[in-house]
Amino acid sequence: MKEKIPYTSYNKVENNTRDIAIDELERFAGYFGMTIDQVVHFDVQPVDVTIQDKPNFEQINMINQLDEEDRTVVFKIIDTMLTKKKFKDFFNNNVAAL
Repeated sequence: MKEKIPYTSYNKVENNTRDIAIDELERFAGYFGMTIDQVVHFDVQPVDVTIQDKPNFEQINMINQLDEEDRTVVFKIIDTMLTKKKFKDFFNNNVAAL
């Protein structure tokens, strides 16, 4: 197992007071699932993703791109909100009938 990069070394690299070593660069790239070339020549900046204004099929496709754990959390949140709405609707309909 490779040893961790000490915080002080990482901090110096981050603040441009020390160059990053090749083995450190390899570990950083590996951590993010990238090659060294992808890290060094990273041209594309990530953009914010907005799901709200997308068509339903695209929303589902975007959710399905998430890791299984994240996808499960999203579906649990949706389930909770839908259940809450059903109880609220039930309560409002039954109170209105009184």
